[in-house]
Amino acid sequence: MKKNSILGLVLVVLLGTITSSRAQENSTIAPGPFTATDASLETYEFPDWFRDAKFGIWSHWGPQAVPRQGDWYAKKMYQEGSTVYKYHLEHYGHPSEFGYKDIIPLWKAEKFDPEALMALYKKAGAKYFVSMGTHHDNFFLWDSKIHDWNAVKMGPKKDIVGLWQEAAKKEGLKFGISEHLGASYTWFQPSHGADKEGKFKGVSYDGANPDYQELYHQKTAEGDTEWMTTNKEMQKEWLASINEVVNTYKPDLLYSDSEMPFGDTGRAMIANFYNTNLAANNGILEAIYNCKEPSGGKWVQDMERGVMDEINPHPWQTDTSIGDWYYRTGQEYKTATYTIQMLCDIVSKNGNLLINIVQTPEGDVEPDLLNTLEEIGDWIAINGEGIYGTRPWKVFGERPAKAITVKTAKFNEKNITYGEDDIRFTKKGDHLMYAFCLEQPTKDITIKSLGKTANLNTKKIRSIQLLGSDEVLEWKVKKDALIIKKPKQLPDFNVIGLRIEFES
Repeated sequence: MKKNSILGLVLVVLLGTITSSRAQENSTIAPGPFTATDASLETYEFPDWFRDAKFGIWSHWGPQAVPRQGDWYAKKMYQEGSTVYKYHLEHYGHPSEFGYKDIIPLWKAEKFDPEALMALYKKAGAKYFVSMGTHHDNFFLWDSKIHDWNAVKMGPKKDIVGLWQEAAKKEGLKFGISEHLGASYTWFQPSHGADKEGKFKGVSYDGANPDYQELYHQKTAEGDTEWMTTNKEMQKEWLASINEVVNTYKPDLLYSDSEMPFGDTGRAMIANFYNTNLAANNGILEAIYNCKEPSGGKWVQDMERGVMDEINPHPWQTDTSIGDWYYRTGQEYKTATYTIQMLCDIVSKNGNLLINIVQTPEGDVEPDLLNTLEEIGDWIAINGEGIYGTRPWKVFGERPAKAITVKTAKFNEKNITYGEDDIRFTKKGDHLMYAFCLEQPTKDITIKSLGKTANLNTKKIRSIQLLGSDEVLEWKVKKDALIIKKPKQLPDFNVIGLRIEFES
């Protein structure tokens, strides 16, 4: 056996011992009422801050932004023949010689100004902010003792999570952390491969090098290819990593890019998060855990790029991006109008909107996105009273007569359009209702749900006000609908809000 092979094996064993030791340090559940059982987690109660907040902004950001090629770069660069593989070969070289480990030092974040961005996000209407903790690339954005592949020791050499948290606290925003590590173990396996053809045929990528196993993970067993690994040691490592970031930063929100991970191991992580949060908040549970699985009341279900088609009895969240998940040259962004339409739709169904604002590799935000955020903030300043602190009304709203219902599902947002006859409802208490017309009305506004025969409203309407206007509206409740005469002067927004007050 060659000397370097022996040294490699020794290193793998040593790293495994260190990792196991560190995993043991972070594997316990903090003292408190929650345990790693469904029965215990079912005692969870949703905190009001999340139900009232409605709108959050996310920084889905890290070294994968450097090549400016969008999401999943760290995996696709190892997939022979893919567009990203070809781009990497042309711009950086073959992944046996220049791998993802060599992209990481190129991420300098030299224009990163968390305080300025947080002030901007608050002005845009965000009530909570979520920082990427680690993506599937296994690179940690916090000051970690688990391994050295983190933003304090490499790349920008800054505690990205810590800096975001300080900025959020300064602006009075709740703070969250997202973890995508659970899927990393299988997601990153292409880095262990090699080209199947061409001049580099059979030459192993750098992920197969034992020197870099802390970044690329060890090779999984044959057949271990699903989103979440079945490897128990990897699951323990995941638990130690997520417990470390929770115990260190004590976030208000924690997001997993998966269903609840790894059975009882995942339950232990959630119990630790809830107990840690209780201790940090003097016995008051403020914790929100997001994962992509119906909650049954144990957490807040998250739907990636998806919207529900009806009111959900439990609070839920849509996570989406205003563009690609990572910066991509020439990408198109969602408009302010579409973002506001989504917000109204989601809130009417008992949900929150968490949207990623795409950052450049340098850490700033492009001018067109700044304009979009300003537009959203201008709308929120006038219409926010019908969003924040509201709850769903008896029905979520009304759709155009020939509208096709897009069923509840992840990734369904691309199929959803909003028209003039789309109206969404929210309420505050029993005597105040808001109706949002998702496109500017070109005719009188008809709200069938408030007609006499709809049997949804038994209270007499006291007043109706167009938010952002002092105009006295003309309206009448008829048998089949409430008819509001088209206002003479509409606000400069595509989405308009109506404040409807009922008599006691």
